Amino acid sequence: MLTRIARLATRFPKQVLIAAFVVAVGCAGFGITVTSHLQAGGFTSDSAESTRAEQIVADQFGGAQPNLALLVTTDQGVESATAHSVGAEITRQLSARPDAIGVRSYWNSPPQIASTLRSTDGKKALVLAYLTGGDDRAQRITGDIEKQFASTPDGVSVRAGGIAAVYHDVNNQVTKDLTTAESFAIPLTAIVLILVFGSVVAASLPLAIGIFAIVATMALLRVFTMVTDVSIYALNMTTALGLALAIDYSLFIVSRYREELAAGRDHAAAAVRAVQTAGRTVLFSALTVALALAVLTVFDMYFLKSFAYAGVAVVATAAVASIVILPAVLVLLGDRINAWDLRAALRALARRPAPRPRPDTETLWYRVVTWVMHRALPVSIVITAVLLAVGSPFLGVKFGYPDDRVLPAGSISRDVGDVLRADFPAVNSGVATTIVLPGHTGDVDAVAAYARSLSKVPGVSAVLSGSGVFVSGGKMGSPPAGMSNSSGQFLSVASSLDPFSQPGQDQLTALRAVRAPAPTLFGGAAAMNADSLGALGSRLPLALGLIALATFAVLFGFTGSLVLPLKALVINSLSLTAMFGAMVWVFQVGHFSGLLGFDATGFLTPTMPILMFCLAFGMSMDYEVFLLSRIREEWLASGRTAADNEHAVGLGVARTGRIITAAALLMAIVMGAMISSKVSFMQMFGLGSTITVLADATIIRMLLVPAVMKLMGRANWWAPGPLARWHERFGLTEHAPEPPAPQQIPERQEALQR
Repeated sequence: MLTRIARLATRFPKQVLIAAFVVAVGCAGFGITVTSHLQAGGFTSDSAESTRAEQIVADQFGGAQPNLALLVTTDQGVESATAHSVGAEITRQLSARPDAIGVRSYWNSPPQIASTLRSTDGKKALVLAYLTGGDDRAQRITGDIEKQFASTPDGVSVRAGGIAAVYHDVNNQVTKDLTTAESFAIPLTAIVLILVFGSVVAASLPLAIGIFAIVATMALLRVFTMVTDVSIYALNMTTALGLALAIDYSLFIVSRYREELAAGRDHAAAAVRAVQTAGRTVLFSALTVALALAVLTVFDMYFLKSFAYAGVAVVATAAVASIVILPAVLVLLGDRINAWDLRAALRALARRPAPRPRPDTETLWYRVVTWVMHRALPVSIVITAVLLAVGSPFLGVKFGYPDDRVLPAGSISRDVGDVLRADFPAVNSGVATTIVLPGHTGDVDAVAAYARSLSKVPGVSAVLSGSGVFVSGGKMGSPPAGMSNSSGQFLSVASSLDPFSQPGQDQLTALRAVRAPAPTLFGGAAAMNADSLGALGSRLPLALGLIALATFAVLFGFTGSLVLPLKALVINSLSLTAMFGAMVWVFQVGHFSGLLGFDATGFLTPTMPILMFCLAFGMSMDYEVFLLSRIREEWLASGRTAADNEHAVGLGVARTGRIITAAALLMAIVMGAMISSKVSFMQMFGLGSTITVLADATIIRMLLVPAVMKLMGRANWWAPGPLARWHERFGLTEHAPEPPAPQQIPERQEALQR
């Protein structure tokens, strides 16, 4: 298959490039509007109990649990005539909007409710509302409302908070972060590519393939938005992963192409051979990464599903572009692939001769790996112990639903959130627990008894119900309006505890244990967090099993061995354990928070470790496949003894070490650019991916893998007889290479040296 594709691309290179250009232009035109169709939510399941509770309150109780809080601040005090005029006008205009329901404020509420909407210093008050249309529409409406009330009298400020405002600010921030990351990553990547290839022309090819992959994926994401919800956070991975994998795949193929040219092949034959060998590696790598990311679809949250859509799309387009478009470009360029060699120009200025090619056995990579394999057991023990030690903080991991604190201090919705937590605990939607009694319309005394019992739970500040306001078991006020109607009723439980802390979760358990007069649905941040963790935990074994099965099957198809896939699973899991430990140490505990510009909340967003595991697992296999491809090539050409296994490992590392290191550095630049994000869990994504890539390409592939393969010897390549025969018949193998023309060898070697 690969041979036919390569021969077709090299036979009609101009036609292939014209078709690619037309596709790229069409995708760019169609996908350019994708940002406006992406959404900022998706952290919870639509079928979760907390989601259903929130929907019932929104639909049947006039949005009594607000998703927008306008904070009115004035040094004159909220009782001043100016503040009263501004507050009343905001309330009136907001009530007039068809997309805002349940509007109430300090200035139009009865005394027992108004007291909860006023800060203790008397300088701040709230206007609350529920914006309809779901998370995406609500955050867009918030932008309009912020503009609507941007102009206020001197001495009065109006700032938007609540989950709708958070989503709005996160959307804007992610878009800005994407531009910042690209402006940093692309120029730096170009510089490193030039240093790796020497030739400006050769260095430009991976960037061109990366841009094609990103543009094509944008169009595919736009298609997905027509049929399902897609998270805006997937954009970051689309650009980062598209550029990173396109660079990796192009680097493998271009390097092999130049190697084949130096061996004396003509341009078309070199391009075909590069696709047969490095292209096979690209195909297996892409399949492994795509399968790892596709597993995210088992989780019932569109945040994670969106990364599956984007990831599979960008991996597929990067691989197809590298295998189809790149050979056509290589044939058209010919020897011009080495044009504009800056390294040659620098050597000429320094009057230094070109480096002479050395045998693989004399390279630094070979010497290091030989040293490692001679000390295989102690090296394996030391590296394993270090990785386990680095990963140990993950034993104390805690998870919490993301709120405004994912944004940096200074963001409007973050600042408002800080004020709500400090001065308005009774109305802070991040603290209150909502309990819905759908269909329960009678027995006021039973509801009062239920509310009274709830108010006695430790840490509960107050319970608001259709039977009154209860504090510590006593009735302290009359029933707030709108908490009961013909469809049922709901209660709001205010708490002094962080809903994401263990005490907050223990309080939720205690609240659930209180006997209710009718079936209940629990909502609010604590319930949402518990539901999210439950949904993720219930699907996690399936996801891990699918990743392990898919990886095992692909690596068996690649190597014909049952041992090497098992080794890869164990070592990759060990590497990822270290990454998760580092993320807990940094983002949960808060080390380097000042340097990175985030505030540690004491917990991690639960969806991120799962996303990072799938992505990092796939990327780790990228280098595993490339390394094993060259080791296997040497092993198949050898006498297949224990000594041949050691020699094959040494040569495989020697021939791939420079390329894997360069690929890892380039991928680290691209993924690391996301560390500049102002959204904390995207920073975690960028930092975790960067650490994993760099550690995987150095400590794992260059040290631990050779040591373990030396210890296993010929057993590395073992498979039962029937499976071995099956692989020989059906496994994807390379065609035997045609011998190069001897008369072409010297001039090709000279071109490569230049």
